[in-house]
Amino acid sequence: MRTSRKIWLGVGAFVVVDTAATAALAPLVAGTPSGLSARRVEPADGLAMDRILIAQQAEHGQDAGEAGEAESLARLPPNLAFGVRIALLRGHLLVGDELVRQQQWNAALPHFLHPTEEIYGDIKGELGGYGVPPFDAALKKLADVVKVKKGGADYARALKSVNDALAAADTGMKAKQANWPGFVVEAAVEALKAAAGEYQQAIVGGRIAKPVEYQDARGFIWQADSMIESVAADLQRQNAPALREVRAGMIELKKAFPSPMPPRTPVKDHAAALADVGRIELAAGKLM
Repeated sequence: MRTSRKIWLGVGAFVVVDTAATAALAPLVAGTPSGLSARRVEPADGLAMDRILIAQQAEHGQDAGEAGEAESLARLPPNLAFGVRIALLRGHLLVGDELVRQQQWNAALPHFLHPTEEIYGDIKGELGGYGVPPFDAALKKLADVVKVKKGGADYARALKSVNDALAAADTGMKAKQANWPGFVVEAAVEALKAAAGEYQQAIVGGRIAKPVEYQDARGFIWQADSMIESVAADLQRQNAPALREVRAGMIELKKAFPSPMPPRTPVKDHAAALADVGRIELAAGKLM
């Protein structure tokens, strides 16, 4: 599915990767986003961290990254935009599930709310075209289970209902693609770009002040990696060196996200993470 737009973005990513260009861009990408206060958040846990997460959830949709992400997806071909939104929805659930497994229920909850608040409305009108029944009720049920911290069988059943709908979406998308592995790689790269935007939002004043955004980025990255690995056998036959480069880039990018709960200070600044995404995109371009 490589297009002129994709090639242009690849060149843009290369410029970012270049050492001199990265240095020139660093003051812009590492600065405080417009409209956000440069507040410092000291390490917190328990009730204090819960309050940070709740306050952040209230302002999440107002962040510049959310508007930018929506605008970027709107420019994609419809099939690809749908695929990316499904990937981002899965990314939210992935990191939410990680947090549930750690019994971090309050931290997990935003990631089960975001699919409905940020994504489902953009795909609900397209679901029929992919043979996917509406699953907004399943998303709400899952969020409700997490809200009351009800694990075990109830959580497993609620999560399965959503995953079944997402599996149907995969089947519908695959039926429309002549080059399914290339489509998966392109959607994964777009998810990585969204992750870079979320990571930028997470860092304020040299600290990871917004754990929800950090976690969004982690979920999107881990989901992108899972997508690439799901078609790795085909990619290996197509271009083994390029797949090797993508995998190496993913390993490097993941170093910025050592755990679902963020470190106090970033392991990597936004410019370094963006450069990793750029390197992955360049290698991935050979696999589309």
